[in-house]
Amino acid sequence: MMNQRTATINRVTGETAIELSLNLDGSGQANISSGIGFLDHMLSLWARHGLFDLSVQAHGDLHIDEHHTAEDICICLGRAIDQALGERRGIVRTAHSFVPMDEALALVAVDLGGRPYCVVQASFATPRIGQLSTDLVAHLLESIAFHGRLNLHAQLFYGQNDHHKVEAIFKALGRALDAATRYDPRQADRVPSTKGVL
Repeated sequence: MMNQRTATINRVTGETAIELSLNLDGSGQANISSGIGFLDHMLSLWARHGLFDLSVQAHGDLHIDEHHTAEDICICLGRAIDQALGERRGIVRTAHSFVPMDEALALVAVDLGGRPYCVVQASFATPRIGQLSTDLVAHLLESIAFHGRLNLHAQLFYGQNDHHKVEAIFKALGRALDAATRYDPRQADRVPSTKGVL
């Protein structure tokens, strides 16, 4: 029988106040309000393609810029993934997804083995997409990976439109995490590692 794999994270600093809830076994419902429209769009896509239920209510120092708010949301998202996975018993653990978005093609591979690492190979032509700096994209993925205790590799093979490029990456991340977090009935309740612990 599956345990309930949910988490609620509250993070309040001098820069931001974040309330985030996650259900790994959801249906792709998203309620995101960060004040950063493009980030809201990407997190909604991530939830829909991963079939995760995600709620984010964030207030931050957007009068300075979007960095602190976007970063803290992804820190909270990583922590929620880690908390919801618990001991990670019975899961598939590793998975990948190729996602095309019109002219762009991205690959994301993940390993939920508890060892945080992140490699992002992607370049962008414009400094911003809406209210989000493109130089933040890799940092946001790193924040999810390190606080989620997962290994995340993202590669953008090609593309012309920066919106499409980032969208392909976030959709691929959602789909890869959906596959990796699924229960494998052959694992039963075992930790998916020869070490016996993740």
